[in-house]
Amino acid sequence: MSRRPGFRALDKDLGRLARTEIAQMHAIRPILRLGLGILALVGALMVAMALSGAAPGVLALGAGLVVAAWLGIAIGANDVANSLGPAFGAGAIRLLPGLALVAMAGITGAVLAGGAVSARLAQGIVELGDVAQGVRAPMVMVAALIGAASWITLATAGSLPVSTSHSIVGGIVGAGAVAFGPGSVAWGTVAMIASVWVATPILSGALAGALLILLRLKVVGVADRAQGALRWLPPLVGLMSGTFAAYVMILLQGGPGPELAVALALGLAGLLATRRGVRQELARDPHKPATRRLLRPAVLLAVSILGFAHGANDVGNIAGPLSVILQGQAVAPGLRLGPGVVPVLVLVCGGLAIATGTLLFGRRVVHMVGSGITRLNAGRAFCVSLATAIVVMSASGLGLPVSTTHVAVGGVFGVGFAREFLDRRRDSRADALPAEETRRRILVRRSHVVTITAAWLVTLPITALLGALACLLLLWATGV
Repeated sequence: MSRRPGFRALDKDLGRLARTEIAQMHAIRPILRLGLGILALVGALMVAMALSGAAPGVLALGAGLVVAAWLGIAIGANDVANSLGPAFGAGAIRLLPGLALVAMAGITGAVLAGGAVSARLAQGIVELGDVAQGVRAPMVMVAALIGAASWITLATAGSLPVSTSHSIVGGIVGAGAVAFGPGSVAWGTVAMIASVWVATPILSGALAGALLILLRLKVVGVADRAQGALRWLPPLVGLMSGTFAAYVMILLQGGPGPELAVALALGLAGLLATRRGVRQELARDPHKPATRRLLRPAVLLAVSILGFAHGANDVGNIAGPLSVILQGQAVAPGLRLGPGVVPVLVLVCGGLAIATGTLLFGRRVVHMVGSGITRLNAGRAFCVSLATAIVVMSASGLGLPVSTTHVAVGGVFGVGFAREFLDRRRDSRADALPAEETRRRILVRRSHVVTITAAWLVTLPITALLGALACLLLLWATGV
């Protein structure tokens, strides 16, 4: 019986993804021990301050800063594999330069584009009232941070992959319902965010699959690969760099303007630089140029954009709650907020916390992950990274917290289905799959879909419960 080359393409990629998740669990165990220590420290701090009669605002500030810092480090350490893992595994970039690139891109994304998600988490999920005039709102955010940190620590120790974004949303819902009543929760907003959690992996899969089909039909799979690369790769990289530059310019000035000429210039520069690189590669091996080296500029740009998008979305998990905690404190006049406003300094601190986790612990994570995704070649790494970046960055612009990991899983599904479609189209004479093999493949893929679905279905109610319990304890300890 004949077998197509891509007979089990998607299954193999999903297997690598499963090994990636296991590797991440083992790699961040030191951070989990740190998290347990921090949670114990926060508990002791709350008891000590309650017994000493310290002001509730001081308690909220101290506990909030400690837990937020740990969450930032955990995000940076765990999620760096989503940004750097595919490119590193495909051999497109070395480890240390890759970590530095992802860290810098994450800080930039946090500062320039992290405000929308942060504001949504700070004011869009629970109606907190006049935060500056009360102390319950800061307590809600401290409880949400504690609930999210507790669940992430417990779930990761039990090898259950969960999302920080899902956890913090659940923590805010539970703590807010306890402090201000269930009516204070914007249930419509929560439902919208949950629906986005379902839609984003699907969008990522469709986009990644379309990108792979474009690469296979126009560059990698054509008879004259050299001519295809020279014709398609420079415009593609130019379009990517120009569009990304335009997005950043709009963020900087709040709308279109003459600065967009800079974006066009950068797009043209990307096109010319890629054309030159492709010509150099073709001069080295004109008959069969290496796909990895041809796609290297595109992969590196996709990694940079994904690092930016990751920082823009995930910084809200730290900056949103922390901005509410700081709003009621006379730490510095410049840190007092208006409704839905997040100070740049808070975004900078959140970005630095994520970058610290990336630089301190990312090497261990990416090393372990890299061996599991080495065969996710440059073409597929590019498609998954770029599709994930576009979807996450779009969600960030709309102020919607999403899971980068789940969006990336959607990209892997899309690439796998696209490969199978192209292989079936190319080799129509292949025998049909046996019924037993068809059932096996359905079960394998269903297990990954169930894992993703269960992650957000379980995380939201559990973190809501933990956030509610933490809020009850805080309100009891402080007498607020």
